[in-house]
Order: sequence, then structure tokens, then C-alpha cells
Amino acid sequence: MKKKNTAVVYAILAALLFGMNAPFSKLLLEEIDPLFLAALLYLGAGLGMTILTVLNKTRRTASKEARLTKKELPAVIMMILLDIAAPIFLLMGISLTNSSTAALLGNFEIAATSIIAMIFFKEAIGKRMWVAIGFISLASIILTISDAMTINLSIGAVFVILACICWGFENNCTRNLSIKDPVQVVVLKGFGSGLGALLIAAIWGDLSGSLIDIILAMALGFVAYGLSIFFYVKAQRGLGASRTSAYYAAAPFMGVLISWLVLKEPITVSFLMALAIMLLGTWLALSEDHEHAHTHLEETHDHSHNHDDEHHLHADHPPVKGEHCHEHTHNNTVHSHCHLPDVHHRHLH
Repeated sequence: MKKKNTAVVYAILAALLFGMNAPFSKLLLEEIDPLFLAALLYLGAGLGMTILTVLNKTRRTASKEARLTKKELPAVIMMILLDIAAPIFLLMGISLTNSSTAALLGNFEIAATSIIAMIFFKEAIGKRMWVAIGFISLASIILTISDAMTINLSIGAVFVILACICWGFENNCTRNLSIKDPVQVVVLKGFGSGLGALLIAAIWGDLSGSLIDIILAMALGFVAYGLSIFFYVKAQRGLGASRTSAYYAAAPFMGVLISWLVLKEPITVSFLMALAIMLLGTWLALSEDHEHAHTHLEETHDHSHNHDDEHHLHADHPPVKGEHCHEHTHNNTVHSHCHLPDVHHRHLH
């Protein structure tokens, strides 16, 4: 239970930090091209996490995290490519619609992540989660329709939904990297996606911008992308892809609040309807409970862990107190307890 609560805290922290992205990006888009801003946000994330690592001597000399290997290379490449596309779609959407609408639409990422996790990665989704996905999708449809009488689609909202779909696939790629060093994941994601987006901006966009705006954009990227992704990866270890994205639902509401307070954006009836439905869907997603008898097949892997929980009682290593990292083997085990699709519970149902 303690491990789950820690993972939930990480997920909520990730959400609150990313919630700053939409409203403050809206302000920066008045001065910086969307393609260039997408590059700056990720470069800020990569640079910021690199600086933190350099300054943290303890981490450099005694890291308790498993390093990425060639085995994870395909997932890393997919993560970077999807992270090039997603923020570009998002910023184009923000430039064409209210940041509060764009922020709330971000909850569609829950539905996208969950459906992709089920179809492609066989992650279990219960009835309650399906109902939650339905409500979140309904709210997203309401926000996407700009005129209910003529069923006109908001182009800005469509771009935001495309970003959510990209991040849905990316979340599931990151899920496979979640047992590895989260700082290394963020740095690779930041520089890889940032340089890729910078190349696109150089070809099709505009690289102009004042020094202060560029610094502010990179600072926003460090907080809303770098630190947020760091906590998100940590949360995925204990919650899995779909559940982490459900807790991440706090991000859009944070963005909506900032949009109302800072940007003074108007509140429409359709927005309030979507907000109520989205809140209901989010509550259903967060309150899901999952317990049944399940089998752990024999598996050997390497990740940060401790020997205090029932999944790491292996005798192939000398006793160690606290968090540590080494290759270890899990024996075949059958038991029943409340669990989530974390790294040790990605079984079929």
C-alpha cells in the first residue's frame, strides 16, 4: 500500500507540473512560433535534468537506478518520435483555441492511453475504467464541437486530440522504460525530441524570438516537461500506463484554473458541461479497485527495488537495506492481493 501511495504522489506531482504547460504556452505563442516552442520546451527539459544530475554528486557516484540498454532502444526511438509530434500538435491546437479548452481536452489522453494499453500491450481494463473512458471521451467530444447546432469541429480541439493520441502511444512506450533510470529517460527524451522538433522548426517554422522568451520557454519545459516526466516515469513503475494517466487527469484541471485566473478566458455552458462529465469520468478512473488470484511467471530483470515487499524476497543476492539496483530473478508464484498493472503485474486476464 505504501508503494502504491508513493506512486500516486508521483503521478499527481507530474500532473500538477504539466498542468502549467497549456496556459503559459499560450502566452509564449504570442512571441514564438509553435514549432520552435515545441523544440524549446523539450530542450529545456533535457538541459535542466542534465544540470541537476551534474550538480547532484551523490547521484553520480551512487545511483540506485538501472541504466538503459540496447534492448530498450526501439522503445526509446518510438518515444522520441512520438514526443516530436505530440507537442507540435498540442501547441498548434493551443494557438487555435482557448488554453482552458486545450487543457481540459488533455484528459482524452487517459482514454487514448488506456485503449492502446489494452489493445497493444494487453493491460487489463475493468468495467469501471471502461465507464470512465466513456465519460472522458464524451466530454472531449463536447469540447471538440464548436457549434452544436451545425456540428462544426474546432480545428484547434482536433489538434489537441491528435496530441493526446500521440502521447497515448508514447505513454505505453515509456511504460516499458519505467523500471529504468527516470533521469536518463527524461534527458534522452528532452534532447532527442527537442533536436528533432528544432530541425522541423528550422525547415517549416520560424526560429526567431527574444532571448528572454527563449529562456522562459526552456524554463517552462524544465518544469512542465522535465520534472513532470521524471515523476511520471516513477509513477508508472507502481501504477502501470492506464492508471498513471488516470491520476495525470489532474493536469488539465490545473491548466484550466491557471487559464481562468491568469488569462481571464471566458467560461461557456458547453465547457461547464464537459467539466462536470470529465470530473465524473476522472473520479471513476481513480476509484477503480482490482484484485484476483494471479500468477507470476519466472522472470529475470534489473531495476531499482528493495527487499521489503513480497515480490522481492529473492535469495540470489546478499541482504541489502533500502533501495538498490541489481539483476534478480522472480520465481513462479501464485497469490491474490489488490494490485495494479505495474512492472510485476502485467499478466493476462
